[in-house]
Amino acid sequence: MFETRSSASSSSENREKVTIREVAQRAGVSIGTVSRALKNQGGLTEDTRQHVLRAAQDLGYDTSNLRQKIRRLSFVMSRQLDVPTNPFYSHVLHGVEDACRENDVVLQYLTLRSGDRALDLLRRHGADAFLCAGYFEPRLLERVAALGVPLVLIDHFLPGIAAVNSDNVAGTRMAVRHLLERGRRRVAFVNGPGHYSVQQRLLGFREALFAAGLPADPRLEVGGEGALLPEDVARATDALLSLEPPPDAVVCWNDECALSVIQRLKERGLSVPGDIAVVGFDDIDAAKHANPALSTVRVDKEHLGRRGLELLLERASGNHLEPVELIVRASSQPGDE
Repeated sequence: MFETRSSASSSSENREKVTIREVAQRAGVSIGTVSRALKNQGGLTEDTRQHVLRAAQDLGYDTSNLRQKIRRLSFVMSRQLDVPTNPFYSHVLHGVEDACRENDVVLQYLTLRSGDRALDLLRRHGADAFLCAGYFEPRLLERVAALGVPLVLIDHFLPGIAAVNSDNVAGTRMAVRHLLERGRRRVAFVNGPGHYSVQQRLLGFREALFAAGLPADPRLEVGGEGALLPEDVARATDALLSLEPPPDAVVCWNDECALSVIQRLKERGLSVPGDIAVVGFDDIDAAKHANPALSTVRVDKEHLGRRGLELLLERASGNHLEPVELIVRASSQPGDE
């Protein structure tokens, strides 16, 4: 079928010569079936689609000629998050919307919940690309990636899938250094769910203490999966206050958690930052309006959304970290407005 060449270019030339008809013959299906499988169109079972893709791969079929311009994008999130009112992801979505308008991309919004036939839902949307924001089970993301449609994760990470994240490690490092520079020596961390970005923030907290030569005290790390509701955060705060000595500063996994910590400290008769300084993460709108105003690590949430679409258009790979900024307000520095 092919000429035998000894040159280094023969492999790439063979790839160019492989046709859809040959893939169809190899797979034992029609040309139309091959076309639908390679373009991830509907009307096929997943078994058939994977069978065709394996045949194409075995023959070295070059799929670059099937790369389509992104005209329709699905922004996908978990149903557990109320995105329109979420103080973080609502701004991420705004950034995606603005970028889509500038690039003539039609944006559609989809939430997935446990028990959904996720791949069927995604296929019915007929999108040219997916932006998946927040936490999803790794197995689901792997199955989505196997569809062959361009995919980028926002505020999440899984090896082998392109992603954009805030530099969460650097953020909590800055927060801890800020507190240490102001004389705090017993710094605690209120942890959150086992999501990638949250665990990166915990890592940055630990690294900052280690760099400062401060001994690790596991009792100063509280919360975890249970620190999602204000009453849960109140219990975590009480656990810190029961220590001897208690912490003189607290870094929280996000701003909502930090605001709940401040509320509980007030209920216990403590002053912020006089008795205990508090720093959050994300810089949601409520942070600057709190009393005291909340020191926090600012994440450019709209930029995360914009960058997600840029990575799709660039067909980028890898995990792209975006810089963060420490915003110092009254909750960690007496006298600040």
